[in-house]
Amino acid sequence: MKMSDTSKRSPWADLLSLLLITFVCLFIVSLFFSVIALTLSEGKGFLPEISGDHTLKTYYVYLQLGISSAGAFLVPAYIYQLINKQNTIFPNQNLTDWKPYFLGLLFLFIFAPCMSLVAEWNMQMKLPEIAQQLEQWMRSKEDEMALWTEHIVMTTAWNRLFLNIVVVGILPGIGEELFFRGALQQIGTRIFKNEYVAVWVIAFIFSAIHIQFYGFFPRLLLGVFFGYMVVWTKNIWTAVVAHFVNNSMVVIWAFYYATQGKSYAELMKSDSYSLIVYLGSLVFSGIIAFIFYRYITRIKLYGKRVD
Repeated sequence: MKMSDTSKRSPWADLLSLLLITFVCLFIVSLFFSVIALTLSEGKGFLPEISGDHTLKTYYVYLQLGISSAGAFLVPAYIYQLINKQNTIFPNQNLTDWKPYFLGLLFLFIFAPCMSLVAEWNMQMKLPEIAQQLEQWMRSKEDEMALWTEHIVMTTAWNRLFLNIVVVGILPGIGEELFFRGALQQIGTRIFKNEYVAVWVIAFIFSAIHIQFYGFFPRLLLGVFFGYMVVWTKNIWTAVVAHFVNNSMVVIWAFYYATQGKSYAELMKSDSYSLIVYLGSLVFSGIIAFIFYRYITRIKLYGKRVD
């Protein structure tokens, strides 16, 4: 990414500015829902449960998810860009070229068996005896997040499928990419003086902030993939589209499983493949990544003359 005028300012100051904006946005969101809760409960501390059947409770949860996601990532990133108008924090070179979008999605599809293997290994992760209390805490947080996710995505209602695509697919796909691969990765590149180091560091933060330790490494790899897409294409929307499709496919599969009477545990169970499938996935993923890189390199050299 071009650093232009950003190189004249301290990246640490910009990082502090982004974090401060994020904190203020989260505070406003928290205050907003506190007021709503007190209003609905008439001072009795209303807190809707996900498992509740009342329509108001269902839509309140989606309202929380949507506004919280926007307040934590989308709005802070947008405000940060407004403050830094002279810099391209959200690059969009060759915005209408469909090939990078297609190659990115193809890579996600081909790499799926390898990702499944990493996920299975991550789920079976064991900490040393000395860290048993930490492991118990990690397991409890994982179970809490799994229960929350199950109640959200496992539905047979079409209106909730649409809401799930919005709050799980669209808003995180846009907001998290603008925040992590846009604002934060740009700052990280200036801090580390190396955009690829920034990709890995930001991917680590991106995965850690979800507080799902037994899905940490698959999410880390996704973050690295999204980061490389932005670095190579100089178009953040390639990562946004890939992120949106990745999340939305989980939502759609969950809807399908629910309509078939299957459980969330069955949905999350990692598929097992033969060794040849894993090897094929790894090899062809590498080929797709190479084609992707070569195509982007040729665009940079020859511009629109590339077919």
